[in-house]
Amino acid sequence: MNEPDMVAGGLASPAVEARALCKVFVGGDGRELEVLAGIDLRVELGEVVAIVGSSGAGKSTLLHLLGALDRPTSGGVFLGGRDISEVNGDQLARMRNVGVGFVFQFHHLLREFTALENVMMPCLIAGRQREASEARAQELLTLVGLSERMSHRSSQLSGGEQQRVAVARALSAEPPLLLADEPSGNLDTQTSEELHNLLFHLQESQRLGMVLVTHNPELAGRADRILELKDGRLHEAGRA
Repeated sequence: MNEPDMVAGGLASPAVEARALCKVFVGGDGRELEVLAGIDLRVELGEVVAIVGSSGAGKSTLLHLLGALDRPTSGGVFLGGRDISEVNGDQLARMRNVGVGFVFQFHHLLREFTALENVMMPCLIAGRQREASEARAQELLTLVGLSERMSHRSSQLSGGEQQRVAVARALSAEPPLLLADEPSGNLDTQTSEELHNLLFHLQESQRLGMVLVTHNPELAGRADRILELKDGRLHEAGRA
């Protein structure tokens, strides 16, 4: 499969678009719970959108749908202009690998691998040569300030260092879209601020579309748009 086409109809496609997105879960008692009730969202390349809302509102569910980690009950998600419902299996996994970078609250690094090997992984999965994958990983780890820690395993890194490795890994395959779910929720205040500065620097320098899920009002305030997820729908949110 070719990498996602970022041009559709002669115009640049958004990094991600959701159309009438709905998600319904069925509980153990058979009752249906509608978490998302018709979400429309378009995130352009170079744009940062913050998603805020109460716990349990469905913010992480929305992020998982945007990143093709889950399927909607109805509606569509378009990555680089392509409907993800049109692809399955290995093709979907490849689209997700090259089209989306993920940063979660917990780094989810592979403990048996070094920082360098963790960051190389998306490139290797995408089918790139090992030498090129290693060069890309070295470049990114240098960008996030870990040039001296490349050979360390995750257990040898601090929490902030682990999260910076996770950011580098998310950008390894050069995706146009970065999805971050409470990326600093497990870090202290100073380390969180350093991570936020890093995220926005990389987002701007690489012109990524970025969607942030956060409870941090200062982080949300740095976004181009703030949207609140409430009662299954997105609403424009005011700034503090």
